[in-house]
Amino acid sequence: MFRKILIANRGEIACRIIRTCRKIGIRTVAVYSDADRDSLHVRMADEAFLLGEAPPSSSYLNIERVLEAAHRSGAEAVHPGYGFLSESTSFARACRDSGLSFIGPSPSVMEKMGDKLSARKLARNAGLPVIPGTLEPVDDSHAEECARELGFPLMIKAADGGGGIGIDVAHSIEELRPIIQRIRHISEWAFGSPVLYFERYLGGASHIEVQIIGDEHGNLVHLFERDCSVQRRNQKLVEETPAVKLSPELRRHIHNLALELASQAGYTNAGTVEFLVSPDGEVFFLEVNTRLQVEHGVTEMITGLDIVEMQLRVAAGEPLPVQQDDIVAAGHAIEARIYPEDPVTCIPQAGQVDRVSLPSGENVRVDSALCAGYQVGLHYEPLLAKVMVWGENREESVKRLLQALLSVRIEGLTHNVPLLRDVLTSREFVESSHHTGSLANVIEDRNGYAPSPKGNGAMPNNGHDKNDREVAAAIAVAMAMAMKANSSDSAPPAHSPNVWRSYGRRAQLLSRTMGGNRGWR
Repeated sequence: MFRKILIANRGEIACRIIRTCRKIGIRTVAVYSDADRDSLHVRMADEAFLLGEAPPSSSYLNIERVLEAAHRSGAEAVHPGYGFLSESTSFARACRDSGLSFIGPSPSVMEKMGDKLSARKLARNAGLPVIPGTLEPVDDSHAEECARELGFPLMIKAADGGGGIGIDVAHSIEELRPIIQRIRHISEWAFGSPVLYFERYLGGASHIEVQIIGDEHGNLVHLFERDCSVQRRNQKLVEETPAVKLSPELRRHIHNLALELASQAGYTNAGTVEFLVSPDGEVFFLEVNTRLQVEHGVTEMITGLDIVEMQLRVAAGEPLPVQQDDIVAAGHAIEARIYPEDPVTCIPQAGQVDRVSLPSGENVRVDSALCAGYQVGLHYEPLLAKVMVWGENREESVKRLLQALLSVRIEGLTHNVPLLRDVLTSREFVESSHHTGSLANVIEDRNGYAPSPKGNGAMPNNGHDKNDREVAAAIAVAMAMAMKANSSDSAPPAHSPNVWRSYGRRAQLLSRTMGGNRGWR
């Protein structure tokens, strides 16, 4: 086992990794930017090294500086957490080339799975059902022909996208070209690639993912599934396990599909295989995440296993400590993500946390790096906290989570806890009939807003479908700008504006007027 590791990340995930390392006697090295000098992960680690200025390109995405800190500290391995460099094949290779163990899959596996088109081809070759769509990049000259062959509604997706960025739905041929132009622009800005592909839109689907982990001795297991169907802007808000809407037969089928794909790829360390399940029970492969997931904690709560510890042991060359038959799921666990967002509009907020009080108690777990003075700005992932609970059954765990959310106090910053409580008490969620589009129904019931069937935003039901699209575009462009600032290829200007505030003001303006700058489309 390693004696010392460097954590190439920040915030709640860095704190969570440190806790496991403390438990098993591994010393930890934190890295930080100028903006994070006083952050909790810096205080918790045994050592800490300054990487550079606040922009990630100068700090958390600077591979040379991260590796320099690792070697100066005497670390033997690097844990990337999620986000930042966690799915960077070049970073994984650089770690191994410099004599450091990378706590994650091999670079070759990351390369095969990281590109969504490559992963779709691999899944199809492994015999998995793949959503009808293109297996090659779509060029503008053949876009309409491909779209007519696949039929509408149609998803337009960035091949290198992530975090819900670079996705939209076209409902007709007239909508297709404007959406393609917008998604290409967003994808090139955020991910440095304009490559797009098409996928049939699957209405009313549930988002189900399977946690897998393999070692370097040929052992591979699943740790059951998670239902991640409560989403906004294609990003998860509430996750639970088990997925009670699945029959036992369908659950086993999905587990087996995940293991088959992982086996074909020679997968090692932790990851998730993600699926969409249609209302009539059809299963389709979606993608693979080659890293630790934000929502891994709920799986830990039902299995009693520490996934981070398993990652560390596998990366150190040890065999998995359990076989498939040893892994048992007990009870029900559910997680809610607290974001700095307006609970009515879902528009992100920026500012400083003045005071914070988070829930605690038996069968309640909170992963967070929040403290008084915590700043939420442009540069980093805005997730404030993950509140997780366990119960003997789903009803008990939902009640416990509602109670826990009632005790959340975060002063100085608007957050989405009121919306999360509404989700948990909504009819569809209580009946476990919710799907990836259900949040729109919750927002409509809560606020009297009726999201356009063509858009991703929630706006007053005034017939202004174009306004809905404008807001969705404003959000997407702003988020892409933020992700571009987080890209290792470019840094934002020294005096760049706060993008979250800019698009927030624009969205508010658009909600009140028929006009607006159509250049956002």
